[in-house]
Amino acid sequence: MSIHIGAKEGEIADFMLLPGDPMRAKYIAENFLENPVCYNQIRGMLGFTGLYKGKRVSVQGSGMGIPSHMIYVNELASQYHVKTIIRVGSCGALVDSVQIRDLILAVGASTDSHAVSRHFEGGSFAPIATFELAVRAAENAKKMGLTVKAGNILSSDVFYDDPALGDVYEKWRRYGVLAVEMEAAGLYTLAARLKFNALTLLTVSDHLLTKEALSAGERQSTFNSMVELALSLAE
Repeated sequence: MSIHIGAKEGEIADFMLLPGDPMRAKYIAENFLENPVCYNQIRGMLGFTGLYKGKRVSVQGSGMGIPSHMIYVNELASQYHVKTIIRVGSCGALVDSVQIRDLILAVGASTDSHAVSRHFEGGSFAPIATFELAVRAAENAKKMGLTVKAGNILSSDVFYDDPALGDVYEKWRRYGVLAVEMEAAGLYTLAARLKFNALTLLTVSDHLLTKEALSAGERQSTFNSMVELALSLAE
């Protein structure tokens, strides 16, 4: 048992899906895993372990934002020895080449978060995915007929910006950053330090240029495809 996770030794698999929303963790467990067992309810951040095609898989909620996300990732990797962590979440598109419903494979994760830069004494660390996982995800997506955009994303500390600041994403857009979310840079930074495999898969739920947004039903359908792709990496 760790501070924020109530699982006993052996209750968490070495392959983990990490959505932000604990109810999404519950949904994944109930709809994609066989015989799921809940191992955590501390702070309502649900975690489950079950079987996917005979392979033990765990799924754990991690909350919103890099600080919350890094707490769970740190404990999962350092205290429960999880070997592979895949974030499955949603994002907002920043560029015209990315469309609503697209699936983004985050090869790298830029960030405006001090939670990453504070470790490097003024230097700029580039948080990146595990190459082998990214390649396998791209290959599996093609086999599954899924449209995937691979590239750099932004992990921001801010969800609601001050409108008086104007378009705060324009500078990121100029450098080809595909979309914005709130966690991946923290995951990749800890993966580099704690030596586990990490990948972030994101579904585009809204577009910051066109102002399009998916309905709840449309989000669920797109989310399911992303989860299937993530789970294919456990096989």
